[in-house]
Amino acid sequence: MFAIVEIAGLQYKVEQDQKLFVHRLKGDKGAKISFDKVLLTVNGTTTIGAPAVSGITVDAEILDHVKADKVIIFKKKRRKGYEKKNGHRQSLTQIQITGITGFDGGKKEKKAEPKAKKEVAATEEKPAKKTTKIADSETAE
Repeated sequence: MFAIVEIAGLQYKVEQDQKLFVHRLKGDKGAKISFDKVLLTVNGTTTIGAPAVSGITVDAEILDHVKADKVIIFKKKRRKGYEKKNGHRQSLTQIQITGITGFDGGKKEKKAEPKAKKEVAATEEKPAKKTTKIADSETAE
């Protein structure tokens, strides 16, 4: 069982009890957070959201706020005397996924509603579309 979730603008494949580093999140060490923007879930069957799967949340706990390794940016133009050195350390948050909840509710709602709407809509809309096309072409001439 895993899910693809959007956290701080990036997409991550997460499983229960997984630890990962994400861009800095608001919240103190030990705080519980949940993410609602789940893009895909796999629990025996695959559920793809458009754009997100409704009813499913990913719960996590903030373990620590850390900084990544330093990245050195060095620019130089030869024979011109131009050298520039710069560095950057990204602020990260280490989180642990505590659970993925809402699988049963999300699956039943997704499967039941679209089929009923498509069947009803298909029987009602076909005659209406033909008459409106004829009426539109007659008024256009």
